[in-house]
Amino acid sequence: MICGFSFLLHLQTRGNALLLIIILGVGGTFQSGYHVTGLSSPSPFIKSFINSSWYERHREIPTPETVTMIWSLIVSLHAIGGLCGAVSVKFIAGIMGGKKGVICSSCVSIAAAVIMLMSKTANSFEMIIVARILFGYASGLGGSLHMMYLGEISPKKIRGQITLTSANFVSLGKLSGQFFGLSEILGREDMWNVVLSLPAVFSVVQVVVFPFLPESPRHLFIEKGDEVACKKALQSLWGPGEYKQEMDEMLVEQAAIEAAPPKSPLQLLRDRTVWWQLLTMVLIYWFNQLSGMSAISVFSFDIFMESGIPEHAIRYVTLSLGVCEIITSMSSSLVIDRLGRRPLFWGGYGAMSLIWILVTITMNLKNSYSWVSYISAFMIVLIIVSFCGGPAGTGTLSSEIFIQSDRLSAFAIVGLLRWLAIAVIGFMFPFLIKALGSYSFVLFACMCLLASLYTFFILPETKGKTVLEISQEFNAITVCRKSSPEEQTVETTL
Repeated sequence: MICGFSFLLHLQTRGNALLLIIILGVGGTFQSGYHVTGLSSPSPFIKSFINSSWYERHREIPTPETVTMIWSLIVSLHAIGGLCGAVSVKFIAGIMGGKKGVICSSCVSIAAAVIMLMSKTANSFEMIIVARILFGYASGLGGSLHMMYLGEISPKKIRGQITLTSANFVSLGKLSGQFFGLSEILGREDMWNVVLSLPAVFSVVQVVVFPFLPESPRHLFIEKGDEVACKKALQSLWGPGEYKQEMDEMLVEQAAIEAAPPKSPLQLLRDRTVWWQLLTMVLIYWFNQLSGMSAISVFSFDIFMESGIPEHAIRYVTLSLGVCEIITSMSSSLVIDRLGRRPLFWGGYGAMSLIWILVTITMNLKNSYSWVSYISAFMIVLIIVSFCGGPAGTGTLSSEIFIQSDRLSAFAIVGLLRWLAIAVIGFMFPFLIKALGSYSFVLFACMCLLASLYTFFILPETKGKTVLEISQEFNAITVCRKSSPEEQTVETTL
């Protein structure tokens, strides 16, 4: 992690950028990552709690199908909350501003933690569901604002590294969820509600510290028209300087926005000039969820049970996955502005497709050879390395390919469909793995192959380009990523 943030440690000697990135992270995508894996280790205890709670009310033991249904709701309704949070980002940020919106999301997370802590005493699995929805809302709103904020404060030359920290904090959150879920820490039957409430501690830190950090310079310049405040914010973030180049770029973007006022989500959907951007973000987010990574994070316990790993060893295997994920994610942040986005995306998806096929084969051989189950576990590690080495950086694209006036509506649309995908996989996977067993992973392989082909043939490179330059490249796309000079047009609305 120290290596991953080395480029920021240098800048921290001049400004407050590193502090802002950390405080944004622990209250933003860190929360999403934690709630994905934090549910895995205590899952047997929560299912037992559902059983006992149901029995005390109805004086009968619930059927396995009933427990599976309630458990699936606990998992998937977190994503429905995230969907609502992502959709509300335009309204919240438009009314309150990005800074107050971030604080608002942390307050929701704190309220959810209180409900989760009380659920055990109240003997209510419904309170778990309510808390999960609120945690999801905070993750959806806070995660969207986190990625948007990073894109707005980042200098062009290190924009990829800074925006990729959102993925780093997802990985850190996942690792934290796995660590605190260990039986030696908090992963005991009497502490499962504490494990699920722990991220609220970081939300409290964000509520206390964030008001003292600078507002987004782009928001101040483009939306507020306050050039002086923008310059002060840049100096506060990155140290003394004139920042003429950065402010000139904002001025060009502001001129483009004046010709095209901010759009509502519905207006943005009708705007043909951003269809490729919207399609790309929606597809990549869906590919991410259907690539199998969400299933690994949420249902790692079930997957490793299916692969034949002894139950007592599963928690430690999942912890090693978290360590691999964060190391790979940090390493990726060091090379993204050198190699570019496209090679990391199509290469990562292509590798995942091949590995999922190998996982399917090894899982079908687990009964023939006892050591094959550990080969399957190693393959899962390779999938995580492949994902975190590229596709995990989807957040870098979200903040790069939309101009300021379109960004809030775009985040609302993309966020809605992204969280819908999380809800679908969260609800369906328990039934899928019961019905198909290891063959369910073939579906993930197919999705990864499609993602690799799409990012190879369609996705433009965004490295080192302004938002307007990237928008023009998307406008020039034809079916195989080829465009002729006669077909290329620069829309005045950009």
